[in-house]
Amino acid sequence: MAAAGISTLIIGCGDTGVRLAARAVGVGDDVLGVVRSAASATRVRSVGADSLAHDLDGEISALPACRRLVYSAPPSRDGETDERMRRVLAAMPNVPAHVVYISTSGVYGDCGDDSVDETRPVAPASARAKRRVDAERQIAAWAPHAVILRAPGIYGPGRLPVDRVRAGEPVLADAAGGWTNRVHIDDLAGMAWRVARQHPPHTLYNACDGAPTRREAYYDTLAELLDVPAPPKIDWAEARQRFSAMRLSFLAESRRLSNRRIVADTGYRLVFPDYRDGLIASLRGENTSAGY
Repeated sequence: MAAAGISTLIIGCGDTGVRLAARAVGVGDDVLGVVRSAASATRVRSVGADSLAHDLDGEISALPACRRLVYSAPPSRDGETDERMRRVLAAMPNVPAHVVYISTSGVYGDCGDDSVDETRPVAPASARAKRRVDAERQIAAWAPHAVILRAPGIYGPGRLPVDRVRAGEPVLADAAGGWTNRVHIDDLAGMAWRVARQHPPHTLYNACDGAPTRREAYYDTLAELLDVPAPPKIDWAEARQRFSAMRLSFLAESRRLSNRRIVADTGYRLVFPDYRDGLIASLRGENTSAGY
């Protein structure tokens, strides 16, 4: 391995990371994806990248130097700090020229009907979101030039609530719920790859399709495409009896995310700005590397 290290290191090389790895390999990068399982390692190697199996909850041996780091691993499961992030950064031998962290829009908390851009202060309501805020602050302190992408609900092939919709499970009615946001997984990978090769003018971006909708629209559209009845709609009283505490915590938050900054700063062209087209492609099992 050259003294300068590898081109691209992806920590937490799951569904999004594998798509990003394929893009990096496609332009000639030597790529290493850090994963937890043998199955994930096989997926990483299938796109031409190297893999390293590592338990980020244990002791982390020294990681290779790299010119580009994309951190896509979720935080630790407990507490309000991300100890995984702390261990990974301590094991890094250098601060790369390009650093990208894929975070979550959950750090904004409940914003009601407000339109949310990157100037909005964070207001995490759950321990899960507080861990993300801690992770963002850690990586920004370690690499002030790090670009943080705040992603909402990620959908794509194999990432749709098909079984629930076919089973006729209810969804929270729009009268009781708020706004939802999403990004197709290929667009998220494309956005991450775009900023991983640039030094954009900002270090914080909403990585979304920029088309927030009410919850019913998404589920009703999926039902239509599956040719099954639209899911029944329920109020909060019934939702509290049916849904888990974690699901209720997601339902309790509303945001209308704007993606104007990332589009303007990077020139990225969304492959799926319309979630209906994204759902159709996802049901067909299509992946795309366009848009980068």
